[in-house]
Amino acid sequence: MMPSFFKNLSTEVKQYLLITGNYWAFTLTDGALRMLVILYFHQLGYSPLQIAMLFLFYEFFGVVTNLIGGWLGARLGLNKIMNIGLFLQVVALVMLLVPTSMLSIVWVMAAQALSGIAKDLNKMSAKSSIKSLVIADQQGQLYQWVALLTGSKNTLKGIGFFLGGLLLTLVGFKGAILSMAVALFVVWVMSMHNLKKDLGKAKNKPTFSEMFSKSPSINYLSAARLFLFASRDVWFVVALPVFLSTQLQWSHSKIGGFIALWIIGYGIIQSLAPKFTGKGSGTIPNGRTIALWAFSLSGIPALIALAMYFNTHQEAVIVIGLFIFGGIFAINSSLHSYLIICFANDDAVSMDVGFYYMANALGRLSGTILSGWLYQLYGLTACLMMSSIFILLSAFISLALPKQHY
Repeated sequence: MMPSFFKNLSTEVKQYLLITGNYWAFTLTDGALRMLVILYFHQLGYSPLQIAMLFLFYEFFGVVTNLIGGWLGARLGLNKIMNIGLFLQVVALVMLLVPTSMLSIVWVMAAQALSGIAKDLNKMSAKSSIKSLVIADQQGQLYQWVALLTGSKNTLKGIGFFLGGLLLTLVGFKGAILSMAVALFVVWVMSMHNLKKDLGKAKNKPTFSEMFSKSPSINYLSAARLFLFASRDVWFVVALPVFLSTQLQWSHSKIGGFIALWIIGYGIIQSLAPKFTGKGSGTIPNGRTIALWAFSLSGIPALIALAMYFNTHQEAVIVIGLFIFGGIFAINSSLHSYLIICFANDDAVSMDVGFYYMANALGRLSGTILSGWLYQLYGLTACLMMSSIFILLSAFISLALPKQHY
């Protein structure tokens, strides 16, 4: 049953709040689980690179999940896909409750793979659902709702990092995993009962061959998204934590806390993106907006790399530079998240969104692999320069997007 304060709300707002609540609950466990795995397996003696590789399947299966999940969402309904994602996360958590002797790299990678599938099913269905809840000519509201959902997710993921460390300290690894599994199971049961049954279901059943987008706008936006997220993860995922640990001698708790604060700030900026991009003056973003913000981001990693090359206050440069990068990157990401919902076909929105987030996952996967490889061979400076190259590619691709609003 829904709480009593829901009664006076419209059906659309009720569904939006349910979807957002599901997304928030999932995101908290996702962030907490990542921090738990990083800290716990570091205690067991895993190297930073080994720990990073535990998340390889998490990223890889995101590529496949988004593509197939979008097709399934159009056929089965987004409510079913969201609930499947919640349930799979519960299963992934339960897999980590086995005795410590069974927590091999292969077993943990399998659990992370399942968690990655769950995460992308949940994210794709949550963002796709908003399209069906907003009237077609209310693009300002659509932009606001997408920005709020996207930004709050990243803020809560940062809080999840803190939550993971706190639970590990208070109740240990197994206690933390068990408490999250129970809490998320309760959310899953409530979602099964309250989420609209036909949400996002296509009127005509799409065929499997229709998974790949035929829209030039979505193809260009997806390519731009791939390079944008590769530009972040090529230095953020492996290279940065290893550099902070080995070169700046930061403790693991300091690294985790710093990254958590960065993600929280990143999420807040995402939520406020409409204020920075002209919504207050009635301006709705288009392809030119994305290109301009991408060009403004492209020089930041190169400037950080240049300062590091000349050994200029490296710690201050990294900290300040990362927060500047995060703020502008957050606006770029929020603009992308809005335009994909805007461009998506009304009758099969999950397929277009799934294809787009498939490109997003491929960018994260590429960035993760390159982050470890480039850092191992050439150091953090090379990762930063590659980041600038990727952002420039994203910006130039964005120039092909429509300049008018859909």
